[in-house]
Order: sequence, then C-alpha cells, then structure tokens
Amino acid sequence: MEPEDLAALRSRLQRMKMKMKAPSQLPPIPAGAGAELRGRLETLRGLELRLHDKAGASGAQAQETTAPAAAGDGGQKLPAYQRFHALAQDQPPGLTLPYKYKVLAEMFRSVDTIAGMLFNRAETITFAKVKQGVQDMMRKQFEERHVGQIKAVYPTSYRLRQEKNIPTFGSGVKKSDYQLTLEPVLGEDEKLCGRPHLSASRLLERRREFNRSLVNIVKQHHAAFLAGLTPPMVVPEDKLTRWHPRFNVDEVPDISPAELPRPPQEERITTAQELLSTARGMMIPKMEKALANLALRTAEAGAGEPVVSKAPSPASTSGALKGVSQELLERIRAKEARKLQALMTRDAGQEERLALLGRLPAMARVLRNVFVAEKKPALPLEVACARMAESFPTQMTAGEMEKHLRLFAELLPDWVGIHAIRTDTYIKLDKNKDVGLVVERLTKVAKEAEAL
Repeated sequence: MEPEDLAALRSRLQRMKMKMKAPSQLPPIPAGAGAELRGRLETLRGLELRLHDKAGASGAQAQETTAPAAAGDGGQKLPAYQRFHALAQDQPPGLTLPYKYKVLAEMFRSVDTIAGMLFNRAETITFAKVKQGVQDMMRKQFEERHVGQIKAVYPTSYRLRQEKNIPTFGSGVKKSDYQLTLEPVLGEDEKLCGRPHLSASRLLERRREFNRSLVNIVKQHHAAFLAGLTPPMVVPEDKLTRWHPRFNVDEVPDISPAELPRPPQEERITTAQELLSTARGMMIPKMEKALANLALRTAEAGAGEPVVSKAPSPASTSGALKGVSQELLERIRAKEARKLQALMTRDAGQEERLALLGRLPAMARVLRNVFVAEKKPALPLEVACARMAESFPTQMTAGEMEKHLRLFAELLPDWVGIHAIRTDTYIKLDKNKDVGLVVERLTKVAKEAEAL
C-alpha cells in the first residue's frame, strides 16, 4: 500500500474513534483519490452510517422500554417459601417485608455486630473479615453486592474506601493489594474515653433506621401499584397499616446495589485500535497496516449486529364484562376502592374491635343458652365468663370473654346489662327478647363497622 493510502486510512480510524458525526457532516471523498482508496473510503462511510443508525435506534429503545427485574439469581424461578413468604407469616397482617428484604436486614444486623466489635477495638474493618463473620453467623453467602445494597438502603451507615498496606496476617491477600474497608459513620458526641465508640443502643437505632428504609422502599412500589389500578388509589403513607390484598409483596424487585469504590487500575491496552493510537510512529508500516485492518474488521462486526426491538404488547381486554353498563362498573370499582382503602388504613384497635364484632352473632345464642341453663336472671361476671369460655367453640380466656360481654352491654343495653354491686360485678340478660332479632342487629352493626 502506498504511503498516502496508509495516511488516509490512519486519519479515518482516528476520526472513527472520536464522537460519531451526523451523516450530513461527513467529509466529501477527495477528487484525486485512487480507485482502491476510494473503495475503502466508501466502505468506511457506510460503516459510519450504520453505526450512527444503530446508536440512534438503541437510544430510542432504551428510553421507551425498561428491563424487567430478574426473578432470582441467574433468572431462575424462586422457591415457594420465598415467593409466598408473606402469606406464611404467623402474625397479624401489616406492613410485612419480602423475604429477600428480611434477609438483607439480617445481613445488616450481622455486619453491624461484627463491625462494632472491630471498630471498638480500633481495628481496620475489611470486607474479608466482615464476609467471613457474616457467613459464619447466617450460613448464607455474603458478597460485595450485598454491601452495595446496604449502602443503597442506608447511605449514611458506612464510609467505604479502598485502602492498601493493611496487615493481613496470612489471609492470602498481599499487603500491597487494595482492600475494601468499612467505617461506621458516627456523631461527634458518640465517644468513649476520647475516641469514637459504637454502643449497643446505637446499633439498635441503626437497625431500626435500616428497617424503616426497607419499609419505605416497599411503600414506593406499593404506591406505584395503587396508581396502576382502575380506578387509581392514593393512600397517605403515614396512614398505611397494611398492603393492598392484591399487592404481592414478595414480587417486589430486588434493591439495586450502590456503586462501591474500586481500586485504582493502570491503563491497559485491550483493542487493536488502542494499540495503534498508543504506538503510532513506533511501528513499521507493515505492522501498522495490519493493526488498521484488524480495527476495521472489529468496527464492521460491531456495526453488523442486528438491533432487536420489542414492541409493547397491547393490554388484553376481558370479554366477560361485555354488555355491562360502564356506569355500573365504575360504581362497583369505586366502592371496592373505598373498601380497600379503609382496609389499608385500619389501625390495630379497629382490627381488634372488628374481630370482636364478628364473633358476637354466634356468641349471642351461646350467652342466652347459658342463662337458660342456669335458670337465673343475673350471674356474676366471672361465672358468666367461665361458662361462656367452656361453651364457645373457639378457645378463649376469661379475660377475652369479658371483653365480648362488655361489648354486648355497649351495643345492646336493652338486652344485656352489667351492674357493679358492692365488690362484685353482675351481668343481667333479658331472656324474653327474640334471639333471632338480636343476631340480625349484631350482624348489621358488624357490617357497618367493616364498611367504615
């Protein structure tokens, strides 16, 4: 190849390395260029046009579509005990966390425990030490991405750095190698004997702050879920006491890890184009020509990759509601939305009262049978509670049964009365009233309370 051809090829490769130009800004082909050089320049022009089109299509696709969250490590389906973790909890429904968030909270507690011991001993906290301790405590794999997730949830928990010249004591890491170190972020007043100290109360406070942050993250996904309903729902976060019944909390996407500090690395040449740019003027023309051809083939292979674009699938419409009045559907959906919003903002006291009201209709017949069997118009409250606890199908203590009897007296004072005489308390029941009407009244009260 002639020297002028090599110079033109070199300048073209340098321009390809720079920012891609628009098709209208491409320079014209010189009029006096040879046939071989003109052919190469035409090839490069076509490659630039294809690369420009590919970059534009990729940018548009990235703005229109978002990648779905992976179901688990490696895209595999999660086991059932993780997918339905929230349904298997033996506790009242509330703002439960997904299984993976609970595991992350336990990892943070373990990291804080180990870091607290090392920090209070004025020992450098390295990731290798923390990793071994967490894995021994939890019997689970602990990696750097978990540290990134902790940093993303609680950014002010640790100060992360890459340091070297840290004593390793035969751990297999060279002293000159960089290691990820953690330092708890403490206030100015958290000192003991003149140096910072991570106390047990501070560890507990940090754990609570981490759990609050996890709940807030789930609340954001829950708010997005409510906004996508028909009709959309808006529930204030400070009044939210439980998740929407159709919100699958265990399908909340995993937390994206925050970027961790990386050790400084020396520049390394990885492509032929970088080698050509670095060693320009130091090689013989034959070697420079070979590297230029290799860079051209690499650029051509990159431009030849097809651009895959997925069009969003249209929302499927159900044919089961055809022929139903749209106004009726809107009223039903609005009523359901109000009911679900009341359910999500109900506090513990209201939940307990609703549970009591739900048992009163069946308990009314049992209470009347107790008075009929005793053949007395009034009974001591302790005796009535004991008889009711023995007769009612659900096992309850005498104290729980007393709450139900006092609720009877509150709702139906014309049927049940509680009177304190000297040091004893008696309950009186009107056996002449129709128990069927009493059950209807109690059922109506329970439904009204549930609708609030």
